[in-house]
Amino acid sequence: MESFVYKVADKVGIHARPAGRIVNAAKEFLADIIIRKKSDGKEADAKRLFSVMSLGATCGEELTFIISGEDEAAATLAMKKLCEEQLG
Repeated sequence: MESFVYKVADKVGIHARPAGRIVNAAKEFLADIIIRKKSDGKEADAKRLFSVMSLGATCGEELTFIISGEDEAAATLAMKKLCEEQLG
């Protein structure tokens, strides 16, 4: 199991477009990818759009990505890169 923390930088939070990017990237991997919101512990399956959007992650919120499974190392690198380069 691997994990990393991402602090939401987009001033409108994780809305439909960034949530879609997360889901599309997550679906490329066999590993399970869970996103946990620090403020309330709410969790989402990164491969399900409505699950990610239901987090209600706002600007400044810390999200922990928890990745486990067969290709977790590659999935972790890809999700980190997505967060840093495409989500701000």
